[in-house]
Amino acid sequence: MKAPHGLKKAAHGFPPAPVPLAAAARGAVALALPLLLGVWTGAVVPAVIAGIGALWGVSQDGADPYRLRVRRLGGMGLAAAAGLLAGELALRSGHPAAVPGCLVALALLAGSVSLRGPLGSVCGMHLLLGATIGSGIPVPGPWWHAPLALLAGVGLVVALSAAPWLWRRYGIERAAVLAVYRAASQALAAAGSPAAEDARRHLTAALDHAHQVMGRHLARPGRPRPEPAALRDAFHTAVRLGEVASALVWEGRPLPRGAADVPLLLAARLLPPPGRRIGGTRPELPGPAGAPPTPSGDLTSSADDLTGSVDAEAGPRTGPGSPGLRALAALVAEAGRARPDELPVRLPAAPRHGRAAQLRYTVLLAACVLLAQLCAQALHGPRGYWLPMTVAFVYKPDFGPVARRALHRCAGTVAGVAAIGAVTLLTTDTYALIGAVAAFGALMAVGVRHHYALATTGLTAIVFVLVDLLGDHRALYGARILDTALAAAIVLVAHLALWPRSAAERATALTEAALAAADRYRRLAPEVTPAQRHALRRGAYHLLAEARRAVAHAQSEPRRPGRRVPDRPELSDPVEAVAAAERLCDAVSARTLGADPAARAHPAPRCAGACPVGG
Repeated sequence: MKAPHGLKKAAHGFPPAPVPLAAAARGAVALALPLLLGVWTGAVVPAVIAGIGALWGVSQDGADPYRLRVRRLGGMGLAAAAGLLAGELALRSGHPAAVPGCLVALALLAGSVSLRGPLGSVCGMHLLLGATIGSGIPVPGPWWHAPLALLAGVGLVVALSAAPWLWRRYGIERAAVLAVYRAASQALAAAGSPAAEDARRHLTAALDHAHQVMGRHLARPGRPRPEPAALRDAFHTAVRLGEVASALVWEGRPLPRGAADVPLLLAARLLPPPGRRIGGTRPELPGPAGAPPTPSGDLTSSADDLTGSVDAEAGPRTGPGSPGLRALAALVAEAGRARPDELPVRLPAAPRHGRAAQLRYTVLLAACVLLAQLCAQALHGPRGYWLPMTVAFVYKPDFGPVARRALHRCAGTVAGVAAIGAVTLLTTDTYALIGAVAAFGALMAVGVRHHYALATTGLTAIVFVLVDLLGDHRALYGARILDTALAAAIVLVAHLALWPRSAAERATALTEAALAAADRYRRLAPEVTPAQRHALRRGAYHLLAEARRAVAHAQSEPRRPGRRVPDRPELSDPVEAVAAAERLCDAVSARTLGADPAARAHPAPRCAGACPVGG
């Protein structure tokens, strides 16, 4: 029995992330539609404010489940509208200290919530962004018009982003679980090669993403509806498959031909087809779009296809009695017979930033915003919103290395200024500029998923068109480049001079938590129930992946020569410490599977030929 062609093709190598065409189309429509309606009706100012809301909405439009997407966009919209209202009232008061005071107060509030989690970070940033726009761009009309217009723009993005839920309600969950099976196939194909550990890390990342996507379905008591139930069963099998793949990677020998197809066959058998209800029996289950359907059939025949030729050299870790291969055979035999009690409901949370870190970030953010606003008033007068707005965008240490973010912001601003300057040299027609906004909106939607500089290019060009539609026709191309560079310099000097070890401290905390989780898995795995073992293993691998990212983040920040990351004598090489802990977890998985009676009941499968397995 062969694996589905589409699934098999996708499993070879690590394909680059596809261009998000649907998100690009949403970005183009969300940004162009309010402006077209404003030009047709004569309500240009509310349309531009709605365009700003749509702009920020596109920046937060992700590929996560619709419920989380709507929650994030809704929170962001409410925070931005509140900030816009506060900034607008401060500007209308006419007091010279009102605007700086408002920005500092909201920066303190934004900083206090930004390090408390992803949703708080997004809401805090847009609260401050709303205040910079409200206090920097005078908007005629009643005070409540601008916040409502902003919410209308965000609401349009919410509607466009959540609309596919109507016809592919569980498409995101299915894609996430399918990605785990593909990553498992890659890991099995790479077993025994130098790429094995990287492939297993790719599998860990896919499992982490699927776990987060499936969290709501896993937490529901009782048996859910047929399609979520099938997805939950498939995810449970994927969790067990991850344990088997980890053990086979540790065994360190090339696997029999056809072993890498087993995860693809499991996916074709277990995953519900998109757009089709699941009844009492499983229909033919196709792979991804364009792949030929594969009969569900008897998956045990896929184990028979493995009988035959094997590696002639069986190493000390593997052979005909390989725990990993026995467990793989057991998994094939038990496919479709899920054990919901073994599902870990949620991943462990990474250690939060301490109060000292939150306080320091809050104070530094407020100081940077105040300094940027004072510089803006000295350089540009009342419409100097660009400087504090850039500070709000750049100073996000939880989004990645601050220095790299500042550099990408500057590069994207230069590219965006050049792009919109070229467009305005060719035409100044209103409809042509709105068409350019649609194109830059699509570019921004792609950049949000691929590269921050690309997203900044689109955002910069769009803001220039929006400001032009408001009647400000000043040629500020060079001024905005200098403003961006000045704001980035303010952030970098403040961050690197007053909080140079922030990334290293975060990496240290995550590395210690990850190593503790790996040790806990080592100590407890032989003694606990399968449900507890899966929870321990998933928690250890998840925290190790988070620690690896945090260490890479810290190493990319500028630091004094000779200073280690993390800055602890016992962690002289954090990358190797994390890698060693991952190998330890692989070994524990192999040892635990070797002691599993269910795995021992199934002999290790053989491949075409006549030599013992050297898996």
